[in-house]
Amino acid sequence: MTHSEFRYAHHPDDVKKYTTEDLRREFLINDLFQEGQIKLVYTMYDRLIVGGAMPTDKALKLETIDELKAENFLDRREIGIINVGGKGKVTIDGTVYELNNKEALYIGKGNKDVTFESVDGEQAYFYINSAPAHHSYPTKKITKNEAEIVELGDSKYANRRTINKLLVNSVLETCQLQMGMTELHEGSVWNTMPSHTHTRRMEAYFYFDLEEGQSVSHFMGQPQETRHIFLKNRDAVISPEWSIHSGVGTSNYTFIWGMAGENMDYGDMDAVKTDELK
Repeated sequence: MTHSEFRYAHHPDDVKKYTTEDLRREFLINDLFQEGQIKLVYTMYDRLIVGGAMPTDKALKLETIDELKAENFLDRREIGIINVGGKGKVTIDGTVYELNNKEALYIGKGNKDVTFESVDGEQAYFYINSAPAHHSYPTKKITKNEAEIVELGDSKYANRRTINKLLVNSVLETCQLQMGMTELHEGSVWNTMPSHTHTRRMEAYFYFDLEEGQSVSHFMGQPQETRHIFLKNRDAVISPEWSIHSGVGTSNYTFIWGMAGENMDYGDMDAVKTDELK
């Protein structure tokens, strides 16, 4: 079963007037994983789709949704998948790819049948990002050992972190989708700080590996007009191209970043000095 929602894009001047309830309704994606379902949120920010698949006792098929006006989900799209749970497998037109925890899979445009399964009695949680595609690139699995690894931050500033660039153009070819995973070291709680914006592409964040009872405050908005949203474990948030995207947790955690837009240069960002944020 596939369930889909639709989200509009927003002008930053409008967001300045939003209440907490407004911000959460428009940008927060919670309850992403529901037993025996695929949940998809189609956003007008670069038409990125954010989703989650939670197969239990049977396989879940990725079905097309009304917003795509396509016979198959991947007729004009590419998709990135990262397993944030137990062992699972994804079957693509008869070819099986096993995904362990924190392993990624890229599926190119034109593939038709995609199914998700949990295996060996474990519970897989498949986190999904999908973007429009103009070309068909090969399907490829990427493990953490195959990722491009970057170490950033300093324990002095509570932002020491390991960035795993999984589905990025320095590792494999995609049309526009870029995905990676940032792991905060124990004792560090700040991510993407100092912060930045990049008007050439939007972003979505998915937070997990967060201890029960803890939370993350995700910061968004223009650098001089910031807002925040509190998130729980396995919550996601949409980040507009005009917005910073940073966060601080009450403990360390891991998050997945996914991007779509005009270019795929990871270093293309407009830095914001920490003491200039408002």
